[in-house]
Amino acid sequence: MHQPVLYQEIIHVLQPRRAGYYVDCTVGGGGHARAILQASAPDGRLLGLDVDPQAIEYAHLRLAEFGSRVALVQASFTTLTDHLSRLGWPAVDGILLDLGMSSLQLDDPRRGLSFQSEGPLDMRFDPRTSQTAADLVNGLPERELADVLIRYGEERHARAIARAIVAARPISTTRQLADLIARLTPPARKFGGIHPATRTFQALRIAVNRELEALKAVLPQALEVLAPGGRVAVISFHSLEDRIVKSFLLRESRECLCPPRQPVCTCGHRATLRVLTRHPIRPQPAEVAENPRARSARLRVAEKIALVST
Repeated sequence: MHQPVLYQEIIHVLQPRRAGYYVDCTVGGGGHARAILQASAPDGRLLGLDVDPQAIEYAHLRLAEFGSRVALVQASFTTLTDHLSRLGWPAVDGILLDLGMSSLQLDDPRRGLSFQSEGPLDMRFDPRTSQTAADLVNGLPERELADVLIRYGEERHARAIARAIVAARPISTTRQLADLIARLTPPARKFGGIHPATRTFQALRIAVNRELEALKAVLPQALEVLAPGGRVAVISFHSLEDRIVKSFLLRESRECLCPPRQPVCTCGHRATLRVLTRHPIRPQPAEVAENPRARSARLRVAEKIALVST
């Protein structure tokens, strides 16, 4: 079984210890969670969250040997504080957010997350939510659809793609959409290293699952529940996520948020984090060679600092 992205690096930066409390906010197949539980043996505990019921089912099987040391819940990480409260954990020593899709999701055509195989235009991580990618593709006005492709996919040809999609409706499968975009793409771009539908699929997936909104919601919660000395580690896979993470960590590591020219601080902000990664940690070439999906991974880490009373 293939190890998850940045497997060794996560253990190095989180430094799991016995009797520690940890959260894997995107437990997926349980690879990172398993490593954390092994490193925190014999009595470290872990809460694993995931909106995907298949991921939770698989993690239950993979982590069964750890018994009561692990709690798994099908839930969005936006409800992090609620679930820690239910467990009675006042603070935790480490939090991991791996924002990438798992192989379980990508390799299942029924999920509609990949243009490599024919499947329905679904793209939902949580099947309990109502909106699918097909709803956006076939229901949004042309201008709004183009805006989604620009905002979440940074797609340069968004207007042309949206126009072609509207003209070709209804579109119900991943292959239909990918082939349509491939026919539109300028020849030079087709040989640029990524499939021309990549950014459109990314944009639709982010919009369907409200991924950026969820990330913005969980970061303050992670800061709130970390114990002093506890660490938060975030693996992102595209620049939209990485900007949000970088901005949040930098903001919370500053003593003052007032404008630079203001002579006296009036904001009252106190630094609560120490950023441990000036530049994001990237996978080693050997890992990328073994797992090409890891090539765009970026890991940022910060440590909570204790506030000193004045």
